[in-house]
Amino acid sequence: MPPMPPGVEVAALAPVIITRPRAQAGALAAALSACGREALLLPLLEIDPLPDRERALLQAALAQLHDYALVAFVSPNAIDAAFACLAEQQRAWPPQVAIAVLGEGSRLCLAAHGVDAASATIHSPLDPARSDSEHLLAALDVKALAGRKVLIVRGESGRELIADGMRAAGAEVTTVAAYRRRVPRLDAALAAQLSSLIARPCDWIITSSEALRGLFDLLEQLDGAAAVAKMQQQHLIVPHERIAETARLLGVRHLTLSGSGDASLLAALQSQA
Repeated sequence: MPPMPPGVEVAALAPVIITRPRAQAGALAAALSACGREALLLPLLEIDPLPDRERALLQAALAQLHDYALVAFVSPNAIDAAFACLAEQQRAWPPQVAIAVLGEGSRLCLAAHGVDAASATIHSPLDPARSDSEHLLAALDVKALAGRKVLIVRGESGRELIADGMRAAGAEVTTVAAYRRRVPRLDAALAAQLSSLIARPCDWIITSSEALRGLFDLLEQLDGAAAVAKMQQQHLIVPHERIAETARLLGVRHLTLSGSGDASLLAALQSQA
C-alpha cells in the first residue's frame, strides 16, 4: 500500500468485541492482535461446573464408555469437562469409540487432550464453514447406528436435533450434561463496560444465539430502550444463519454472516475493513 499524502489521516479500525466464554477467546484474540486489530473480551456466557450430584451422572456415563458406538460432543466445554472426568478415573479414550464434533475448535480441543485422527475416528461436518447440528447429522452414517448406543455430551440445555435425528435412525441415545451456562450478572463493572462499548462503533463477534439474547437482556437492564437502540446499530459478525435470524428479530441492522471457524471470522473482518 503506498504511503498516505501528508496531512491525511487513516481512520482507526473499530475494536473487535469477542463474546465467547473466556476460555475459548484467547486464540481468536491473539489472531486479531496479529492482524493489527484491537480485541476486547466480553464473555456473554459463563461456564460453571455442575453440582456433584449431576456431575456423577457424567462420570457414570463415561465409566461405561466402551459400550458406546459414538460419543458426540457439542462444544469444547463438553470435551474439557468429559476429559477432566476421564483423568480422574485414570482412563484414556478407547480408540474403538468414534467421536462426533461440530467444528474445528472442538477438534483442536480434542488434540489438546491427546486425541486426534490418528488415535480415534472423528466425525465432523464436511464443510468446515457449516459447523452445526444439521451438517453434522448429514456427515454421519446415522443408519449404521441403528440398535447401537450413542452418548451426547453437552451443557444442561441445548438443541435436541442431534439426539432426535439419531433416535429416528434407531440409535439408543443417552444425553448427559457436562457443564452449566449462564449469562453474567449485571454488576457495576459490567455495566460500565457495556456503556463504553455501545457508545462507539464496534465489530461484535457473536457465536451463540443464547449469548446474543442475554446481551440484549443485560442492555435492557442497563438503560432500557436507549441502550438496546445503540446495540441495534452495531455491526455483528455471526457464523450461522440461526444466530443471524435471532439478531434480526432483536432489531440488529448491520450483520455479516461469516461461516464457522476462526479463519472465516477473521476473513469476514478483513473484508469489512
